[in-house]
Amino acid sequence: MSPTPVQQLGNKPPDGGWGWMVVFGAHISIGFAYSTPKALSIFFKEIQKDLLVSYSDIAWISSIMLAAMYAGGPVSSALVNRFGSRPVVMLGGLMCGVSMVTASFGDSIIYLYFCIGVIGGFGLSFNLNASLTIISKYFLARRPLANGLAMAGSPVFLCFLAPLNQYLQDKYGWRGSLLILGALMLNCCVAGALMRPVRMTLKQSYPPQKKLEEQPDKHITRIKGTCMENAKKFLDLTFFKDRGFVIYLIGNIMFIFGAYAPIVFLSAYAVSRGVEEYSAAYLLSIMGFVDMFVRPGTGLIANSKWIRPRVQYFFSFAMVFNGTCHLLCPLTTSYALLVVYAIFFGVGFGMVFALIFECLMDLMGNQRFPSAVGLVTIIECFPMLLGPPAAGLLVDVYGDYKYLFFMCGAVIVTGGLFLFVMNIYNYHMLGKEKAAMDTEQKQNNIDNQEQVKPFKVM
Repeated sequence: MSPTPVQQLGNKPPDGGWGWMVVFGAHISIGFAYSTPKALSIFFKEIQKDLLVSYSDIAWISSIMLAAMYAGGPVSSALVNRFGSRPVVMLGGLMCGVSMVTASFGDSIIYLYFCIGVIGGFGLSFNLNASLTIISKYFLARRPLANGLAMAGSPVFLCFLAPLNQYLQDKYGWRGSLLILGALMLNCCVAGALMRPVRMTLKQSYPPQKKLEEQPDKHITRIKGTCMENAKKFLDLTFFKDRGFVIYLIGNIMFIFGAYAPIVFLSAYAVSRGVEEYSAAYLLSIMGFVDMFVRPGTGLIANSKWIRPRVQYFFSFAMVFNGTCHLLCPLTTSYALLVVYAIFFGVGFGMVFALIFECLMDLMGNQRFPSAVGLVTIIECFPMLLGPPAAGLLVDVYGDYKYLFFMCGAVIVTGGLFLFVMNIYNYHMLGKEKAAMDTEQKQNNIDNQEQVKPFKVM
């Protein structure tokens, strides 16, 4: 039964008011979600020495955490639909805090995988998805602004978390630092408390309880049908029949494989080049600071009338630019050149992540986008899980960080060129298919007119 006009008015988002406090809370929770896996790399060198593990072993911490964060998306969405965003974000904050505190007592790398990677990763997933969901309920006309302010938490938090982690490590060691970081992440519970449900301005009518009791079988069938619809929504395999989606997915997988390893090993690479530890940590802050301004700037450029119709090619350029930065990184011989690399890395990284979901929406449209993004994030878990450990394995084998930058840069550049060439092919084929459909439609119209003519004569 369709909702009445009164019910439709009651569901209209307020577009402001307490919604800005919700955005502030989302800024905190999203900031921790995206910056924590990157900023934890500050501790990796000390953990490696303490637990006597290899570079590839230590890289699995961030990989498992990122993979769990993305893989937990469907679970988080189901919990939000059942209980709302506030308790889910508070649960996620509690899980993150507990994961860091318990990890500080760890004496094996497997223990850290479970505490930081699995528990912490799912906690970040709850923070991320629930925060994005409640913003969509509070805002409609101002949603792009609200989302932009919330997503800005990622570079903002990375700017201060990287040097803070370095200070904490020098002062308290990596165990004490994780203990303090866990306490800080409990602030996500406070952020979640700000996310109170949207109050309906008008009351909605509900069917009497007696009617449900009279038809229990139909009610159970309806619940089962809803569950099946939700499962199909998250795992709609018909997307693989869409040529544009498959092209986007392949290029995106190649980017994700090489995207995070340079961040994980950047500080350690700088230290190996003779850079002081605090200065090495500030490279991540520089990258995050640049990223903070590049993302909204890229959004404005992509929204212009010249770039908007060619946004897929702009995305390809951003990937090639990002990969080229990594290929040139091993040529840096001083801290000044590393700063230049961090600046260009921030530009490339910000451009790609400002466009990555916009390009998917451009291909799939608003109606199919939620299902498409759910499928993409689940598939992204695998390259995200394997990328940093593969890069760490190169460091173990060759004893030099430059090979991981060569690998990541080459994979990302290849992905960008693949997208550029295949998008040309895709748009060419779409044009031919559209022309064929128009020709067929015209022929059908002519045939219909010829069939109608005899009846007119009679």
